[in-house]
Amino acid sequence: MCLPQQLARSSEPTRRQGIRTTLTQQTTPFHRKVPEGLSSPLMPTAIAFGLTLLFTSTPGWSQGALDDIPEYREFPVVGSRVAVWVAAQLHLMFAAFILGVPLFAVIIEFVGVRSGDPRYDRMAKEFIKLCLVAFSTTAMFGAVLVFLMIGFYPRFYGYMSNIFAPTYVLYAALFFGETFSLYLYWYTWDRLMKKKWLHLTFGVLLNVFGTAIMFVANSWLTFMTSPSGIDEQGALISLGDAVYNYTWMPINIHRFIANIAFGGAVVAAYAAVRFLTATSESDKAHYDWMGYTGNFIAVSALIPLPFAGYWLAKEIYEFNQTMGINMMGSLFSWLFIIQAAMIGVLFLGVNFYLWSGMGRIKGAEKYSRFRPFVFAVLIACIAVWATPRTLILSPVEKAAIGGEHHPIVGAFGVMSAKNTAVNLIILTTFLTFLFYRRSGKTPTVNWAKPVNVVVTGIFAAAAVAVIALGVMGYYVPSLQRVNLLTPGQVGVVLAVLFVVTVIDVVLYRKAASTGEVQWGKMTDRSQYILILLAVTFCSMMGLMGYVRSGIREDWHVYGVMRDTSPDAFTPALGVASNIIAAIVIIFGALICFIFWLGSMGDKKGAAD
Repeated sequence: MCLPQQLARSSEPTRRQGIRTTLTQQTTPFHRKVPEGLSSPLMPTAIAFGLTLLFTSTPGWSQGALDDIPEYREFPVVGSRVAVWVAAQLHLMFAAFILGVPLFAVIIEFVGVRSGDPRYDRMAKEFIKLCLVAFSTTAMFGAVLVFLMIGFYPRFYGYMSNIFAPTYVLYAALFFGETFSLYLYWYTWDRLMKKKWLHLTFGVLLNVFGTAIMFVANSWLTFMTSPSGIDEQGALISLGDAVYNYTWMPINIHRFIANIAFGGAVVAAYAAVRFLTATSESDKAHYDWMGYTGNFIAVSALIPLPFAGYWLAKEIYEFNQTMGINMMGSLFSWLFIIQAAMIGVLFLGVNFYLWSGMGRIKGAEKYSRFRPFVFAVLIACIAVWATPRTLILSPVEKAAIGGEHHPIVGAFGVMSAKNTAVNLIILTTFLTFLFYRRSGKTPTVNWAKPVNVVVTGIFAAAAVAVIALGVMGYYVPSLQRVNLLTPGQVGVVLAVLFVVTVIDVVLYRKAASTGEVQWGKMTDRSQYILILLAVTFCSMMGLMGYVRSGIREDWHVYGVMRDTSPDAFTPALGVASNIIAAIVIIFGALICFIFWLGSMGDKKGAAD
């Protein structure tokens, strides 16, 4: 089988990154223990195993002879690929939740220890309570995924096991470490109330094990996209190179950031549901604060996420230009228009929530005059981001405009315009957050006015620099634009985020308060926005997973192992969107069930 030229360089050091793929995700055949009183610890795995035995007991799947083992088996009704797709995507969503939430739960608990405010401790504990229920669900879908891969893709699973068998042992060890750390962290919460540093150590260990598990699983899926460490026949030469493949490290960074954003969005949605159903003012205040915290975490991770995604796309281009072109310039180009619209929903929703939040802070009225300009910039930039390069035209329409590209609008369809737009969106969102942070505060230092002039100048200079670099991108070769101008825009924005944050922290460190935040006074509309943001995050995860799997075309492992199953074709965008929508609905239903379970303990405590 012909191996692409890039793969022959097995001895070449490779840089790596990747993102989640739809058809293969983190898998674990081991079950994770469920919270006490909910169900038997082995029940989810037993159910999954029983269903597998039930399906595979049919005559069509009963193959006893060694030489009768097929390359593929067909799953009834929906097909093998869709079955694996659903199990993998649901496993990924729950895994992102249980990996992301503990990261900021430990940070929130640490803030509570340093500040002595018990509200932080309560909120961090509530976050981990949600993780406990989701933990067993994650393991259940992981077990289902493994069973499906073994049962319906035995040859592919066998090849991946030949390459990565040692990492399975490591994964199992890390899994037990994560499980023990989680339950130590949860069940010692009250007992170690006077030994918080020891308790925080358990939380740090939980995050170390969880992140390491993600890194191991990412090596499997990125190997499918950018294989390395093998010879031209696909035989293993170096396990280290197979793990540390071209897209491994980029996907580690991208997923790490995305998990935090996703976890924050889901937690904010949970807080929104609890806010809408709360009957007491104290509960509304608590869940308003929790929703704000979850949204703040999601926004903090959302802002650098496009930069990590750009790095991943760049690495895919460098590994194989065909995959890169298919990703954004050909087969999946219209999907990125949908992605732009969905990211636009995220940033508009985040800004709407922050501006709504200023309504509960006395003294924030002075910033309201900037609101129309902020949303005007956001809408204009999102429109540029969502503008396609090539329009779907009839021959008559094509002749009328002189080609496939509109003479005016077509200029906004190229990456120079889109990179400029996304950087301006990030700057504008950061400005909104700055207004929110300053609401209800007045600096007491005598150098506040000149510093504010400097901050204004920094934002103005950054906007001019980003636009200028974007315009230059139209007149330089694409290689210079990709390697110099676009990173330059990113550098400008990151510098502004860092410098202005430092200035603002120093400026408002001893600021006088002009009005406390009235927690619990948010509108219901703002809570529905938090729920919308969580749904949008889920949908976008599914769509981008479809892209990352689809760019391999008819390969299980690109250039090494071809997919010869009946499902070896790329589903149309409409079909994929319907499948992803169904997955999001299933995930939403399961998350609502988990939210309900999480509220049962509170109701019992209130009754007692």
